[in-house]
Amino acid sequence: MAIRAGRSALLLFIALLLLVASPCFQDGRHPLGTSEETTRRKLRGRTGIRKKMDVVQQDDEALVKLENAGIERSKAVDSAVLGKYSIWRRENENEKADSKVRLMRDQMIMARIYSVLAKSRDKLDLYQELLARLKESQRSLGEATADAELPKSATDRIRAMGQVLSKARDILYDCKAITERLRAMLLSADEQVRSLKKQSTFLSQLAAKTIPNGIHCLSMRLTIDYYLLSPEKRKFPNSENLENPDLYHYALFSDNVLAASVVVNSTIMNAKEPEKHVFHLVTDKLNFGAMNMWFLLNPPGDATIHVENVDDFRWLNSSYCPVLKQLESAAMKEYYFKADRPKTLSAGSSNLKYRNPKYLSMLNHLRFYLPQVYPKLNKILFLDDDIVVQRDLTGLWEVDLNGNVNGAVETCGESFHRFDKYLNFSNPNIAQNFDPNACGWAYGMNMFDLEEWKKKDITGIYHKWQNMNENRLLWKLGTLPPGLLTFYKLTHPLDKSWHVLGLGYNPTIERSEIDNAAVIHYNGNMKPWLEIAMTKYRPYWTKYINYEHPYIHGCKISQ
Repeated sequence: MAIRAGRSALLLFIALLLLVASPCFQDGRHPLGTSEETTRRKLRGRTGIRKKMDVVQQDDEALVKLENAGIERSKAVDSAVLGKYSIWRRENENEKADSKVRLMRDQMIMARIYSVLAKSRDKLDLYQELLARLKESQRSLGEATADAELPKSATDRIRAMGQVLSKARDILYDCKAITERLRAMLLSADEQVRSLKKQSTFLSQLAAKTIPNGIHCLSMRLTIDYYLLSPEKRKFPNSENLENPDLYHYALFSDNVLAASVVVNSTIMNAKEPEKHVFHLVTDKLNFGAMNMWFLLNPPGDATIHVENVDDFRWLNSSYCPVLKQLESAAMKEYYFKADRPKTLSAGSSNLKYRNPKYLSMLNHLRFYLPQVYPKLNKILFLDDDIVVQRDLTGLWEVDLNGNVNGAVETCGESFHRFDKYLNFSNPNIAQNFDPNACGWAYGMNMFDLEEWKKKDITGIYHKWQNMNENRLLWKLGTLPPGLLTFYKLTHPLDKSWHVLGLGYNPTIERSEIDNAAVIHYNGNMKPWLEIAMTKYRPYWTKYINYEHPYIHGCKISQ
């Protein structure tokens, strides 16, 4: 629906432009006769043009502003969702490509305009004829986006529609009336596009929160089988490596078994010395059995792996952790779980993202407690569960962080993803302590120096800002804003090829940029395990899943 509305807005915008070159502005509708007639027509044409120019100049200023605003809003429609009819797509550089589909759409627009004019002037026979031809064209066009998809009858429909449009033009043609009607249709379509985009945003955020049936099935089956194991069979080998600071340690916090398996598999398959890699997985109590069972059945080669339950960290309680303390407040419970639930899709689009309880999940905030979780380690590489590793990462342990705590890829362009995008600089606590133009950086692949972390009391800084944001006046959601505050002037920028972002929302990332990246990140709503994932990016993720695996096949998880 949103795509169709977007196309309609674009078509109407083009029609307005074409109207400038129409017979309304040119006195050339009839073939030329004698030279005297030609001269008279030219004089009449010039006079007509001057009159029409005067009419245009005298047009109501408010109406012109309305038209311009509508046109500007139509330009703002995201061209990524306009499909094949978008004039900016490469396949449409050929003017003759899919010409029948284009012509039918243009005819249908004009038929709608003429039908309104015919009804308003009591030309009911013409009105009924236009409606009949419009229905025929709609049936023929259907969902077709290319000439090859049209039925054989389409050519006859185009011819019949052309005849009735020619008849309507002779009877009804009125430049001002058509311009006003096109303007009204453009504004109406633009309003519809904006409404549908809100609904689309709401539904995509809702989809991003859900767990696909296949992954839920996988977790349940693994959990059942894990608790059927005897205690001695639930242990992983190489436990002596877990606190060895000379090895390469990774922190991965996830409640998604399949996503975690891709992170581990892709890291090991691209590692030069897999036996030196140690994975520290933390999950919640619901997925603890499943996560253990998966890696017991599918050990990561010679690498070491260990799975923990975040609920077993007894020190992580409300008396110590601000997020847990805030979750106990009635106001927070009301905000995240009860208050002001939207009654329509479009109304809920702006609220759902900010009221997603996952942003207060301890798995999400555990990244601020790394030295407490791994007290004997010096460095650790933090990975999100929506990433894929494409080359050996051991070079990151050799990067000199120059006394900083966090090594991360910066995300700011000329004006994008700077601090003022994430933080409320109208609040004096933010404005007086931070630069709004400071460059943002990405979570997802971060090298943390835990020794420097302890020296600078990073967790204490995080606690300070999290306590100050109890009423959500400093930032709205997530772990990135408090991360920007906590690691302010303590972040070392890594080369961008280490970490390429946007595969969960940006359809325009260059293939070469993805292929050359050490880590690719599906940040955004379109996660690769969801049906809403972008098709062209999904193979980078699915290549690390064995779809013939009994558990995966049994839960009907497919590519």
